Amino acid sequence: MPRAHILVVDDDRWVRQTLRDLLAPADCAVTEAGDGGTALAQAAALQPDVILLDLMMPGLDGYTVCHRLQANPATRTIPVIVLTASLDRSLNRRAYAAGAVACLTKPFRCEALLAVIQTALQGVAHRGKCDEGGRP
Repeated sequence: MPRAHILVVDDDRWVRQTLRDLLAPADCAVTEAGDGGTALAQAAALQPDVILLDLMMPGLDGYTVCHRLQANPATRTIPVIVLTASLDRSLNRRAYAAGAVACLTKPFRCEALLAVIQTALQGVAHRGKCDEGGRP
């Protein structure tokens, strides 16, 4: 996996630390946010390569955060990967409708999460080439 900056958004400190521990050996720089408002500010300021976003958080939930990221021209191209503990498939449909590129259920397999992040990063790299005059 190429060096990437990942914003991890989850109200559970243990989940954030677990993701940080998982991503560190993959040579990823990780920034954490414990709530949706902080996540929106950090996404705009830091322009991470990927956002890992919990759906169920107090205050601004993941759906609202995802909608706002999509509505902001400065953050709309950042891939959002949703992580949720819910098994309700309708939540996944809502997450995709809000702009998520992938949805994984917690607990997730580490290999699956890393593969989804890799795919999202490849999409970012492809979009960058298109922005530089390549074909869309």
